[in-house]
Amino acid sequence: MSRNLKDYGLIMLKGIGMGAADVVPGVSGGTIAFIVGLYEELLNSIKSINGQSLKLLFTGKIAAFWNAVNGNFLFALVCGIAISIFSLAKLITYLLDNQPVLVWSFFFGLVLASTIIVSKDIKRWDWKTILCFIIGAVIAFFITVATPAETPNALWFIFLSGAIAVCAMILPGISGSFILVLLGKYYYIMKAVENLDLATMIVFICGAVVGITSFSRLLSHLLHKYRDTTIAILAGFMLGSLNKVWPWKKTIETYIDSHGATKPFIESNILPNIFIWEGVGLMIFGFAIVYFLEKLSAKE
Repeated sequence: MSRNLKDYGLIMLKGIGMGAADVVPGVSGGTIAFIVGLYEELLNSIKSINGQSLKLLFTGKIAAFWNAVNGNFLFALVCGIAISIFSLAKLITYLLDNQPVLVWSFFFGLVLASTIIVSKDIKRWDWKTILCFIIGAVIAFFITVATPAETPNALWFIFLSGAIAVCAMILPGISGSFILVLLGKYYYIMKAVENLDLATMIVFICGAVVGITSFSRLLSHLLHKYRDTTIAILAGFMLGSLNKVWPWKKTIETYIDSHGATKPFIESNILPNIFIWEGVGLMIFGFAIVYFLEKLSAKE
């Protein structure tokens, strides 16, 4: 595919959107990739990082390797994701601590609109796609109500967390950040990024690379062979994840983090009680952004 500098700048901007979503527990960067029209190219590019392409790299055929893995596309996208994560990690954690209702309201609108748009990509609704949609929604719902675990901070577990979370990050509706919450490693990784803890970051990234290169092959195969049923499952994931991003919650249990701050540990959804109009307005705003991005991708 022939692209110019403007095209790669737009890909970087879409990567920034993916990175912003990935740092929020409950929103998936895969959702953003899907609605901006990058999802299948991203999967195929990651899948192309295999033994054959790596052989080109290790034998000094750098240019051939770069072309084989769609290097320009991946570089622009990863740069956008990295810029977003490093610039927004501190802001997002601050907003989640201080204005959770407003943050979740925006992302509720975003995920709701994404569910509708992804569902429109299903060519034929029959009993199989409907069943897959329901299964995806049920699985995602039960993931969102799972209780976070107490887990070790050893490097082997950081590697494993990276491998598991990154698989969720490329699934629309299943948040890699929320998987980190369930694994008890979300705030630990966010602090590592904020404090530039290189050892933790490098081990986590290595785990992510192993996980994403393995999982992308399976997902790409499913999209190629069973497109409608696979998309139905992904759309179901997104619908089920709305339980997690519902803005109004009541804290049932708390925990004390490593800095002595009290954090929510177990929460339950409640009816709107504060910031009702502001929350509804941000839901509409999030919905409108997704609608605009979808129209922009369709035009391209």
